Amino acid sequence: MTSARAHLRMTTAVALGAALGAACAKTDDSSAVDSVAPGRIEIDVSPEAAAALATISADGLAADIRILASDEFEGRGPATPGEEKTIAYLREEFAAIGLQPGNGDSWFQNVPMIAITAEEVSPLVVSGEPGVVSGGTGVGNYTYEQDFMAWTKRVSESEEVAESELVFVGYGVVAPEYGWNDYEGVDVEGKTVVMLVNDPGYATEDPNLFSGRTMTYYGRWTYKFEEAARQGAAAAFVVHETAPAGYPWEVVSGSWSGPQFDLVRPDDNMSRVRIEGWLTVETARNVFARAGLDYDSLKALASSGEFEALPMGLQASLSIRNSFARSDSRNVLATLPGSDRADEYVIYSAHWDHLGRDPSLEGDQIFNGAHDNATGTAGLLELARAFASQERPPSRSILFLAVTAEEQGLLGSEHYAANPVFGLEKTVALINMDGLNNYGPTEDIIVVGMGMSELDDYLDAAAATQGRSLTPDAESEKGYYYRSDQFSFAKRGVPGLYTDEGTVSREHGPEWMKERKAAYTAERYHKPADEYSEDWDLRGAVEDLQLFFLVGDRLANGTEFPNWREGSEFRAIRDSTLAGGS
Repeated sequence: MTSARAHLRMTTAVALGAALGAACAKTDDSSAVDSVAPGRIEIDVSPEAAAALATISADGLAADIRILASDEFEGRGPATPGEEKTIAYLREEFAAIGLQPGNGDSWFQNVPMIAITAEEVSPLVVSGEPGVVSGGTGVGNYTYEQDFMAWTKRVSESEEVAESELVFVGYGVVAPEYGWNDYEGVDVEGKTVVMLVNDPGYATEDPNLFSGRTMTYYGRWTYKFEEAARQGAAAAFVVHETAPAGYPWEVVSGSWSGPQFDLVRPDDNMSRVRIEGWLTVETARNVFARAGLDYDSLKALASSGEFEALPMGLQASLSIRNSFARSDSRNVLATLPGSDRADEYVIYSAHWDHLGRDPSLEGDQIFNGAHDNATGTAGLLELARAFASQERPPSRSILFLAVTAEEQGLLGSEHYAANPVFGLEKTVALINMDGLNNYGPTEDIIVVGMGMSELDDYLDAAAATQGRSLTPDAESEKGYYYRSDQFSFAKRGVPGLYTDEGTVSREHGPEWMKERKAAYTAERYHKPADEYSEDWDLRGAVEDLQLFFLVGDRLANGTEFPNWREGSEFRAIRDSTLAGGS
């Protein structure tokens, strides 16, 4: 591993920071933050903060991205030689910056993982006694990958359900804050539940039902499987439809075949349902027809508020045989201790991992992951340098958390959030970076999950110092907030800020920006072509990082704990945690 490289500083970045400080400087850096309530946030940039902002540079950011996304790092796959190089580089850089190990005297947190591969999956057989349901017909045999997908999270050589009663449970949601319980009045113990994807608000577009078209936590398939397990179901299937899912069936069949990674848990996941899976909508319609039921009519009823779970008079049989591979990966933790509220933490996070290399490919076999997420990891280092450059540490401590296995299902952040080194009741907020802007300065910044938490107010105040605005995610129905590492913290009550590149380029306008982002998704996302380019314009990333610095600095020198908005599915958890509950 090479030694820590000299960090370059752009003259333009210094000038920008000085100008920002001159425009917004205050005479007293102590700031009366105790008296400012969330919802009415003000951010004044002190001369010291302006100097710290000026240390964040495009050249410095590029230097780290080049290294992290180089072929030498082999795509940064967890539990590969690429991991060893990556975490060694991060440890070295954090130490050179002057930070402290974040896990006692260690820079690392071990993350034990297991890959479960379904070696054999039987056909899904759906049967029913004639006459049990009026109009029911025969036995249905459905083909793996073509008609359905199935797997198990249980660490078990085989799992099966045999003639398990099918029950349609609408959206499979129990949401007290919305007065909604799809399982009310039905016993699904040992049975197989069938559920709709997304949540009722999407189907009706009623802004007063859940969050309208914006997906809530209850719309995510992860929640639906977890709730089915809590209800005692033996198996659970989500019906796939492209629009409400946000992706076509090919994504489902591709993502849920082959090794399925998970954390190694004390119960070997025996608390999960035996079998989880997806049905194509065509399969679902066929199964419902066999039961003498109309899928589309019941789907409409499931969004009406008058739905009651419905035993279908059919039984499902399915078996899976598995193989296993265990491995260990690591999160990287570095801390900047606070001055007088050192037991309270603001977290900056980014996932260091990507997809590694695929020897079966011809030509380029390395998934370099330059944008996803060498940029965010490099941003983590830039922010650490900025905070460490200040003469006085902030009041609260700051944890710089580089997590593993995001690409395998947020496993690194899930492990930390379930086993926090610093208690979540003392965790102020989290700012997550997953892909930074390489298209140049923008007039705005997208907030994924905008409207969910009071962190929007902090970012809005920071953006005002740059003359920028916040833009909500235009595809909120796809639930992107639940697909990156802040979600591991959110579902345990900690507010997490997650952004995307802005929509309006300052120099080229909105259409140019839209075309560039679409080209990345089509040509480079999760492909070997996601490589660093000297043509990247990282001035936009610098501006975004400066916003993140201002938000974190404001929180780290304050006393308040930001919360979720009223009505959020995470509000009750945060309230309980801050009140001393579990």
